[in-house]
Order: sequence, then C-alpha cells, then structure tokens
Amino acid sequence: MTETRLWDRAAVAIAADGRRLAATKALPEGLPTLQQLFDFMRDAELRFTTLRLRILERAVTTKGEDVTQVDVMVRHPGQAKVTTSRPDEIVGGHYEIWISDGDIVRTYAAAHKLGTQRPIRNRPRGLDDPDFPGMARVYEPVTPLPMETVPETFIHAAGYCQNVLATGACTVTGSAIVLGREAIWIRCDHPRTVEIDGDRPDYRIDVAVDRELGLILRLVERVGGNVTRDAEITEIGADVSLPPSAFDFVFPTGTTMLF
Repeated sequence: MTETRLWDRAAVAIAADGRRLAATKALPEGLPTLQQLFDFMRDAELRFTTLRLRILERAVTTKGEDVTQVDVMVRHPGQAKVTTSRPDEIVGGHYEIWISDGDIVRTYAAAHKLGTQRPIRNRPRGLDDPDFPGMARVYEPVTPLPMETVPETFIHAAGYCQNVLATGACTVTGSAIVLGREAIWIRCDHPRTVEIDGDRPDYRIDVAVDRELGLILRLVERVGGNVTRDAEITEIGADVSLPPSAFDFVFPTGTTMLF
C-alpha cells in the first residue's frame, strides 16, 4: 500500500534511568507499516554498542561511473572513524579520514596532506521544545558521524526518513535477502516534490532496511529508470570486538594544518 502521509517523529526519544532506549525492539511478523518501519530505523544505533561497516557507493557523473569505498567503525558513546578511499587504489593511496572521540573531530586528506582539528560541530539548540512541530525537530545521535554522508544516512536514518522518504509516495514493497540478512524494501517515488519547474516526476529511491538492526543496507536512486546512485553495505559487524587502537590517529609528518 502506498502512503504519502508525512512522518515527523525523527526527534522522538524514550529514556529510562538516563539511557536512551529503542522504542521498538523488533518489527512485527510480516511486512510492517511505514510508520513502524521509520520508527524502527530511527533507533538503529541504539541496538548495538560497536559497529564495523564497509560501504561501496557507485555514482554516475558526467565523467562516467565513480566508485567510492567507505569504512566505518563506531563505539558508543562518541567514538567514530570514517575512512574514504578508492577500492582500486594501492594501499597508502589517496584517502580521507574523519575521526572523533565525541568532543574533538580530526580530519586528514592524504591527496593534499591537509589536516584539521576542531571541536565537534554544535547541533541546533532549543529544538527539544515540546511545543515545536515534529518536522522542526532533529534527531540527536548517540555517536555523531560526518553530516550529509552515506554513513550518516545509513546509521542515523531518522533525518533521511523525515526529510526525504516521507516527502514522497512511499510503499513497502516486500522483503528480500541482502548481504545474507533479511531486509525490508521501500520504494519512494518523486520525493521532495515542490510542484514547480525543476521537479523530476521520474525520480525514484529504493531502500533496503535491515530487519534486525534498522540500518539501511542498500540505497538506489533512479532518474528516468536509469540508476544514478547505488550505495550498499558489503561488510557488516554489530557488537564486534574492536582493537584498542581502532580510534588512534597521528597526523603524518608533513601535514599542513588548516585549523
């Protein structure tokens, strides 16, 4: 069944004894409603303590297909490391690192030997006012990730559900096995419609959601039937043991610090 009703529950949080809890422990048998699925996706990061992912993203550009590999490690609360590289490059080639301990963010771009170190970006204040409408409130992550990136979308899906998927005509289309895991597929037609020139009525998004954790496993964007973006998790490990040095990082010799 197709639903077009807006979902505005990205900021809904349940707490007990000072700890945030997932509102839904598990999805019901069969196919869930969009409301149930979006609520489940919102709380994905509350279902693990540590996480290791590898994401492969293919995008069609004016220069042809562009392939990016993103490796993610998370340890709650606060510790995260995101490494972006090209899967076909030699070890030690061009790569970018984003690493945070919850207070300080460090970044390094190997191609230009540029580094940064700064406090983690402040999120909007005052949006927890209960008088604000749901669409005006934002999700507060347990462990922040780089904003507007594939890892942020896959792990912290609340904003994506509220600001993208819920703005289109969504359908829960069925279940399938993705990366050896049971997934629920969502189809979203022409999200973010503004009904003026520039709209793409042939724009479509398909999303596979992990039935156990609520993470996005795969995201496919199409325009006119042609795939323009395909991002998928190729490796996943939840509550895995991470080495003590997983979040250690020292800027290489010769790094130019921007700030």
